Amino acid sequence: MEFEKITFAVEDAVAIITFNRPDNANAMDRDFMYELLHAAIRCDEDPGIRAVVATGAGAFFSAGGDLAAFADAGDEAGALLKEMTTYFHGAISRFSRMDAPIIAAVNGTAAGAGFSFAAACDIAIAAETAMFTSAYTAASLTPDGSSTYFIPRLVGMRRAMELMLTNRRLSAAEALEWGLITQVVPANELLDTAMDLARRLSKGGTLAFGAVKRMLHESFSGTLETQMEMEARSIAAMSHTHDGREGISAFFEKRRPEFEGR
Repeated sequence: MEFEKITFAVEDAVAIITFNRPDNANAMDRDFMYELLHAAIRCDEDPGIRAVVATGAGAFFSAGGDLAAFADAGDEAGALLKEMTTYFHGAISRFSRMDAPIIAAVNGTAAGAGFSFAAACDIAIAAETAMFTSAYTAASLTPDGSSTYFIPRLVGMRRAMELMLTNRRLSAAEALEWGLITQVVPANELLDTAMDLARRLSKGGTLAFGAVKRMLHESFSGTLETQMEMEARSIAAMSHTHDGREGISAFFEKRRPEFEGR
């Protein structure tokens, strides 16, 4: 499909998704979330995409949901939000469940749904100037975009409660200390850092990455024995893949493995 509210490109097996409403702080309206869903489906379906980087154009990563669109919807705001979250949650589900890792390159403020999206990514690298805030309850709204799932897992229940009730703003350094993000770099190094990591991951064992993601997502809800059975079945399944066999062979042949994502 043609994208307008985001841009989508593929370089060296890395998909680059850029939130592209810089004049609107990359706020997410219905069309934005619809496009994001289709970008996620493409990343999930295309075996040639083996890593993803998501970032924002301009000064913001994303200010979150487009409150102007909610206001314009009037009494239909509830229906609009149900439609928008259907697209947004579908996108996050596919990014989370796909094999390819997704990296958030947080170039500026990540608020509301932007905050949720960054938290849902597998790895988050932030510019030193980035800032994070939940923001929802400031408008007497509640979080969406998986933040009530991922944020407590990343920072713990007490800190998640504080973030969502007080809308405390975290600097990039504070977000790193809290475990909300993975790395902080100078703003002029952000995209290069994220792309270097994405290219490295794109040459890795993509199927194994996807299995790791799924097991970690389920690790808080199952028993020890359930989790260990998943681990046993997963590592056995990986041993039958091309990349699993290649990884074992490369180890004994003392050479760098050449993974193909299959």
